[in-house]
Amino acid sequence: MTPSTEKRLFQYAWARKNSILIGFGCLLIAVTLELAGPLIAKVVIDDHILGVEGVWYEVDDKDRTTASYQGQLYKREDRLTSEDEAGDHVTLLQIGTRYYIVPGDVPLQGKRKVTDGTIEITQNDQMTTADAEQLTFSQMTAFFQPEKRPIFILLAVYMVFLIIAGVFQFIQSYILQKTSNKIVQTMRNDVFAHTQKLPMDYYVHTPAGSTVSRITNDTEAIRDLYERVLSIIFTSIVYMAGIFVALFILDPTLALICLFVIPLIYGWMQLYKHYGSKYNTVIRSTISKINGRINESIQGMSVIQAFKQEKQVSDQFETLNERHFTYQRKLVKLSAFTSYNLVTFFRNVTFVIFIWYFGSRALDVNAVISIGVLYAFVDYITRLFEPVVDIVNQLPLIEQARVAGRRVFSLMDREAEEMDHSSIAKYNGKVEFDHVTFSYDGKQNVLNDISFTIRPGETAAFVGHTGSGKSTIMNILFRFYDPQEGEIRMDDVPTKQLSRQQVRSHMGIVLQDPFLFSGTILSNVTMNDPRITKEQAIEALRAVGADAFISRLPQKYDEPVFEGGDTLSLGERQLLSFARALAFDPAILILDEATANIDTETEQAIQRALDIVQKNRTTLVIAHRLSTIQQADHIFVLEHGTIKEQGTHEQLLKFQGYYYEMYHMQQGKQALAEQMNG
Repeated sequence: MTPSTEKRLFQYAWARKNSILIGFGCLLIAVTLELAGPLIAKVVIDDHILGVEGVWYEVDDKDRTTASYQGQLYKREDRLTSEDEAGDHVTLLQIGTRYYIVPGDVPLQGKRKVTDGTIEITQNDQMTTADAEQLTFSQMTAFFQPEKRPIFILLAVYMVFLIIAGVFQFIQSYILQKTSNKIVQTMRNDVFAHTQKLPMDYYVHTPAGSTVSRITNDTEAIRDLYERVLSIIFTSIVYMAGIFVALFILDPTLALICLFVIPLIYGWMQLYKHYGSKYNTVIRSTISKINGRINESIQGMSVIQAFKQEKQVSDQFETLNERHFTYQRKLVKLSAFTSYNLVTFFRNVTFVIFIWYFGSRALDVNAVISIGVLYAFVDYITRLFEPVVDIVNQLPLIEQARVAGRRVFSLMDREAEEMDHSSIAKYNGKVEFDHVTFSYDGKQNVLNDISFTIRPGETAAFVGHTGSGKSTIMNILFRFYDPQEGEIRMDDVPTKQLSRQQVRSHMGIVLQDPFLFSGTILSNVTMNDPRITKEQAIEALRAVGADAFISRLPQKYDEPVFEGGDTLSLGERQLLSFARALAFDPAILILDEATANIDTETEQAIQRALDIVQKNRTTLVIAHRLSTIQQADHIFVLEHGTIKEQGTHEQLLKFQGYYYEMYHMQQGKQALAEQMNG
């Protein structure tokens, strides 16, 4: 059973678990230190700002916690120690913005009122009165003086916490982003390596742009998941967990009420997953088709412009673009519905619950609620919805990554060929087809019961009209495909007993339209294979006569070559292709209509290169021009996947059959062309 996309994404992340765990450890430390702020603020407010209100005892010894009033020293009741000799005491009360001092004890709770130096405190329908003296600003400052130092210490501690948290935030951000890029680097390498193992049939039926889109665009969306989304979501989860711990410390009941946020987020994510997945599937698929269309249009731009098809191509592109726009708009609507505004609504509802809860408790005189607790709760609730917003804002990226991951893994799940690059001894070059039958689609045979033998060092040519099966013979010889019936043997060894890479290891091919890669003249001959030295490559180029045009290039053998080699003529590209084949010294050489698209003058140079390349190796030639194969040891004439005739050039002409007609038809066309040119 194939694992789910989420599980496979997790497996890629788990391979880097050590780095991720270190990052999350740093994140946990940073969040813990940062969330200490409201608790420190509560202590500052309740213990040091509002804490001055209460009972103060007269003491004899002065220290950091004593306050001076009317020549006497006073210390807060909660700061008395066993060594202090407490005398008379007073009570400090705040009414409005003013502070009053009352001799002796008076209730600290209840409704307060002051009239003409008399304080009235009403509690449980009982009134207490006492004489009070209003403190001046300087007198009040004296009572606050002992609180300055602990307040500054607490603020300094919090600043240190923030600095340390910032350092750990940086470390975790760096580690997680570096790890994310490593994960995606591994994934891209895996995907690209897998594409090299896919059978040729995949590339025949799949546009190049679609594969490119999966390797680049889709893995980039997954990188966002690892680098940004997971970091933000885990940060948010840790942040919320820390906030709930703090809320439970302050008030368990209200903390339980606030837990409604968790099912809210879960329901949110399920809703978005249901619709977002459908929209993103269409969007990613459309992007892939757009890339394929762009790739096809760029490669065929000369044909498009030559046949004035710009409008039709633009219309086809616009259809895909409109589809992309439509589903992006649906996704935007979904994101707008499940984003900041909805979070704001639930945050406001939470504050209503908060106000109702503390308001109802305030009506109970026995329920004491400090200003510090209220401040801490407001701060934590405000902070609670910040990670909720962050999580909600990541939902689009999560769905993009899920859909992108599904597309990437669907490519990786395609059945690949077994890879075995272990070296084998260079074979002599004997090739046998034994009753080979092959079909591309499993319905219509392209080759029907083909049998022939080519001995080492011989040259065999295959001729016939388009669709006769010439190229198919080369495809199955190279094991791009395997025949449904029959057997192919190399030096009497069935090719199926060898890996595809081993079969190809001593074979070379020159195509009708040779493909050159971005690089230099030399790199296109050596293919960056360390086994091919620069000297070997230059010798191969000289052997095929390529140095004639290379000597005219500004940088000679190091001349840059762009993708496809469009800066070189077809004949020059073909010479480089021959040099490439010669440098690798294959036992078997396949020439797939290597002279079909070149002029007669260039053909002579190519023919000289052919003579060099074919020497001492088995050569299979797919020929269009019969004049190029007259020296072949065997000529096989194909028609509808069967061998109609075979023999040497002279034998086939004497037979006066299918080959005879083809040859004289070409000779007549050539004579007519020469007559017209003359």
